[in-house]
Amino acid sequence: MQSPFRPTAPTLLRDAHDAGGGLGELPEWDLSDLYAGEDAKELKRDMDWLEKACADFAVDYEGKMVNLGAAGMLECVLRYEKIESITGRIMSFAGLRYYQNTTDAERAQFMANAQDKITAFTTPLVFFSLELNRINDAELDGWLDQNADLGRYKPVFERLRAMKPYQLSDELEKFLHDQSTVGSAAWNRLFDETIAGLTFTVDGEELNIEGTLNLMTDPDRDRREAGARELANVFGQNVKLFARVHNTLAKEKEIEDRWRGMPTPQTGRHLSNHVEPEVVEALRNAVVAAYPKLSHRYYELKRKWLGLDVMQVWDRNAPLPMEDPTLVHWDKAQSTVMEAYADFAPEMAEIAKPFFTDGWIDAAVKPGKAPGAFAHPTVTDVHPYVMLNYLGKPRDVMTLAHELGHGVHQVLAAGQGEMLSSTPLTLAETASVFGEMLTFRKMLDGAETQEQRKVMLAGKVEDMINTVVRQIAFYDFECKLHDARGKGELTPDDINALWMSVQAESLGPAFEYMDGYETFWAYIPHFVHSPFYVYAYAFGDGLVNALYAVYEEGGDDFQDKYFEMLKAGGSKHHKELLAPFGLDASDPKFWDKGLSMISGMIDELEAMEG
Repeated sequence: MQSPFRPTAPTLLRDAHDAGGGLGELPEWDLSDLYAGEDAKELKRDMDWLEKACADFAVDYEGKMVNLGAAGMLECVLRYEKIESITGRIMSFAGLRYYQNTTDAERAQFMANAQDKITAFTTPLVFFSLELNRINDAELDGWLDQNADLGRYKPVFERLRAMKPYQLSDELEKFLHDQSTVGSAAWNRLFDETIAGLTFTVDGEELNIEGTLNLMTDPDRDRREAGARELANVFGQNVKLFARVHNTLAKEKEIEDRWRGMPTPQTGRHLSNHVEPEVVEALRNAVVAAYPKLSHRYYELKRKWLGLDVMQVWDRNAPLPMEDPTLVHWDKAQSTVMEAYADFAPEMAEIAKPFFTDGWIDAAVKPGKAPGAFAHPTVTDVHPYVMLNYLGKPRDVMTLAHELGHGVHQVLAAGQGEMLSSTPLTLAETASVFGEMLTFRKMLDGAETQEQRKVMLAGKVEDMINTVVRQIAFYDFECKLHDARGKGELTPDDINALWMSVQAESLGPAFEYMDGYETFWAYIPHFVHSPFYVYAYAFGDGLVNALYAVYEEGGDDFQDKYFEMLKAGGSKHHKELLAPFGLDASDPKFWDKGLSMISGMIDELEAMEG
């Protein structure tokens, strides 16, 4: 599974259905659409089929792909796609069960055993991409032109062939595939289980990491400070372990990248995102240049609203003094998002409906449950599942709108089939951020007072700063971390210094930094699970802001074009997808268009100050 986490508002530990919290009955997953249980006969049947299918595939095609011809290649691809589908179904079931309770030893063991078996079964398939890349380009293009059914898979072949210059020998590729379960996957598990198992004591109360991070949004400043200091205390106690995880994963990546001949640590991510390095660099530079007119300016406003001479790190996500603390009931959250989707297009609400009615959402905060929120597409012949940690805050409604957008996107793209449905990370945020914007605009239009409008605007600006400014600062931190690790082992203090080097620059002069804040890199899962993943958030936000500006300009066919874009899944490059809207992400001015939406909201907030 791709790293499922997004930067959401932190959450607090509550009982599964939170009947006493005023949120209503919160839905839980029904995973039976994948398998009825870990001992289901269908699961054993699929595992047995997979073992034989992988072995048969290797016998039938290894060493023979260059001579297949168009019809033979189509049969080969369809068989490979079926293997991917069954693999995806098994690992989706194992992974989703695990994320429901990461501290359950049986679930962790079940997932690890499934991963070990599937790794062993699929090792013989490593030849597929290697041999594909040995086929002469002209010959393969000829096959694609001859056979329309095979031609559909051209985007898949293009992505695989992009890796051609960085391919190792068959033997080495099989070795890397085989040892992954005791390499990066094992370090990922160590990180996840360590984070989930951390305990924090604040004012005599024992909390997990979600509950403690949630204190960063507490109206009581003393509680926020106590939470921040306890986070720093526990991270400090564990910083050697987290430094070891980062050192090991960064070094493992550096070794593999060096063997492959990749020019930079970021190259692999750019290739998998199907995005050019110069486009990412243009995004990064546009955001960094905009720090003063975005985050610096907004946090100066917030400092005044909070009545502070200087803000501390525990004030960054503080609620505003004029904020209404009333929690949003689950039914109200559902109706708000569904109405916003229906106002845009009734079809969008129809696609979203079964998420609420058929057990496709797991919303409650529960002990051991993974933090944050995600939408996992599973496989194209089932449906996506959405995970939330819903606490009834307005930002949780935004998170629901966001993850439901992912779900709608995944449902629409499923028609492309297993190998073409998955979008690169840069485009995967398109429908989620758009769905969030639709919901925000509906809530903003419903504001009854100037104060309500101010709070909503400020909340949206904060979310966008967290998604754009903060994630680009994270990206810069990762770039510095991997560059420094390439020169030698990093001490915890070395990593702390790299973290602090991006904080003041991105947050601005309104802040002061407590002792211990330098360790706050330690808990962020993206750095561990998916190096350089984070710029995709900023890419998606900027892209959608530009897209939303086109929507606001009017045009009867926007909805049709939008659905066509989502249905394309991973079958088109970002240039092709954006062209019908008159947009081009490779133009540096494109990013300024997106960033100007954020600065425009800050303009409105400043104007309210008179």
